[in-house]
Amino acid sequence: MPYTMFSAFEFKRKDTYIHKLDPRTKMFMTVVFMIAALLFTNIIPLLITFIITLIPILLAKSVEEWLNSLKGTTILLVFILVINSFIRDLNFALAMILRLIVLITAFSVFFLTTHPDDLAQALIQMKVPFDFAFALSMATRYVPTLAREAQTIMDAQMSRGLELQKGGLTQKIRNLIPLIIPLIVNSVRRALSIAESLESRAFGAIKKRTYLYQLKLKKNDFIFITFLTLYLLLMIYIKIYSPLASWMEWKFPL
Repeated sequence: MPYTMFSAFEFKRKDTYIHKLDPRTKMFMTVVFMIAALLFTNIIPLLITFIITLIPILLAKSVEEWLNSLKGTTILLVFILVINSFIRDLNFALAMILRLIVLITAFSVFFLTTHPDDLAQALIQMKVPFDFAFALSMATRYVPTLAREAQTIMDAQMSRGLELQKGGLTQKIRNLIPLIIPLIVNSVRRALSIAESLESRAFGAIKKRTYLYQLKLKKNDFIFITFLTLYLLLMIYIKIYSPLASWMEWKFPL
């Protein structure tokens, strides 16, 4: 399901601790989880990192959306499991699956709890050029919309008798043509409409811009950043220096 796959990357407005954090804090959180996931190729440390990444998901009350995103990547997870089991071993394959789940979870909690306008404002305050910040903000809005539109087109074509699962691999690829063509046409139309709207508002005519509000780091942001920093330093210490590193390399006795 296209929409199910991308539902974890669509902002959901809720009154939670994570939603109230500054977007820059959540950017830092995503980077920390990415680094922690990429530091190790063993099951134990990646499992610990996975458990830690669940904390923001629970605090954001976004478990259902997160589970939907995992359902949308089931085929990819199975593919990684099979390929890595043949190339290396099952322990490595399970570790790679955990790594991917951690990365998906980190990005999910960021996009689920960060409004695109706040993301753009945060990037601007980080001295990112306005054009780039605006483009990224538009992209985060557009991906869920594109997924919803793909699902609508799929339902419409199936109601007209299109059998997407019929035939072999070649036939299934051909069956996607009635989906891809209208999706591309609608995307081009939407892009032209957005371009005309921007031109009518004289986008880019004035280099020096003013903003309605300024984001500020609050007490909760500093507390969360401190926790994330300590966690990252601990992971780096374990990876390089700690005698726990050998314990972290434990594998299933296969």
